[in-house]
Amino acid sequence: MLDEMNEVQADLAQLIRLALAEQTEDVRLFVARLVRKYRNTDPELAEQMDLYLRAKASRTSAPMRKVVSPAPSTQPLPVDDESRLSLLKVFKDEPDREQPLLAPDLEETLSQLIQERRQIKRLASMGLNPTRSAIFVGPPGVGKTLTARWLASQLGMPLYVLDLTAVMSSLLGRSGSNLRAALDFAKQSPCVLLLDEIDAIAKRRSDDTDVGELKRLVTVILQEVDEWPATGVLLAATNHAELIDPALWRRFDLVINFKAPEIPAVKQAIKRFLGPDYAMFGRWIDILTFTFNGESFSDIERDLQRFRRAIALGTASDADLIEELVKSRALALERQSRIDLAVLLAKQTRLSQHSISDITGVSRDTIRKYTNEQPAAAKKTSKGKLNA
Repeated sequence: MLDEMNEVQADLAQLIRLALAEQTEDVRLFVARLVRKYRNTDPELAEQMDLYLRAKASRTSAPMRKVVSPAPSTQPLPVDDESRLSLLKVFKDEPDREQPLLAPDLEETLSQLIQERRQIKRLASMGLNPTRSAIFVGPPGVGKTLTARWLASQLGMPLYVLDLTAVMSSLLGRSGSNLRAALDFAKQSPCVLLLDEIDAIAKRRSDDTDVGELKRLVTVILQEVDEWPATGVLLAATNHAELIDPALWRRFDLVINFKAPEIPAVKQAIKRFLGPDYAMFGRWIDILTFTFNGESFSDIERDLQRFRRAIALGTASDADLIEELVKSRALALERQSRIDLAVLLAKQTRLSQHSISDITGVSRDTIRKYTNEQPAAAKKTSKGKLNA
């Protein structure tokens, strides 16, 4: 039963993705596929979807897709022959797109890549080609895809993201054709192509658990990286570097490591994600920075967006939200980190030492020791809420 629910949820998520992208024809084709899929297991649902499909069919005799390839090529986007779903997602961002938060060394590397493209004639006069390929390595949420979009916007090129879920066909032999079709399309005109989660198809060929089909896909990718035209940029991204076939690393011109943000970047991210609400939360910046240290940018943004919604609706105060956050994270910290957090709370809030001890698990004697405070009754406060 759980497997069936997960499958229904996956189908619903795919349908929502296509609908939000306004890919009308792909929605229609996908619904037709669902009708066939659920005809035996859920005939009522299949019949209802079929009724909607037939009611719409007379008005959609021709494709009405609104997703238009920004590339000069007049060729339509490649699709999977079985599902008729597009193999590529298309982004065309303006050059003024906000730069993602990047470590200084990473920013310097990308800056050189951009400069190479802007001075491509100068390089050519010296018999040199610009960087043609790079692989982004790092944990989820550190900005690999956002960086690819920003890079494409700076180069004035469209970004194509290869949808590996669409590439992997259920029919043996079709996956390789899908991959070739997507890569051939991207090579027709200058663009940035991102092979996201490349570890899904570029695993080590020594992995005995993989069928020959996946091993053939690795060979296709190796050939394409070697032969990628200098007019475009081929990017790949992975969260699992250990799974990648070793031969692939040698093919890429650059290996760019995205690491979890360090303290300065965390503070900068907090300021950016809070936007106009930073004026309200600015007094908690040190506590927020400490608490979010080690988190990905996407995790930080998610929590801060939740804070902003709560403030906008008036369901919680800034102090309530900060205390809730600290409580949820404190006990997962190592002992010295909990002590450091307890000292920070003691110095920057009006929480009693008793409350800080409850939140962090650090004894009041330890808090007094590190804050050089004496257990004087005059300094004791009974307040249990943050009120800096």
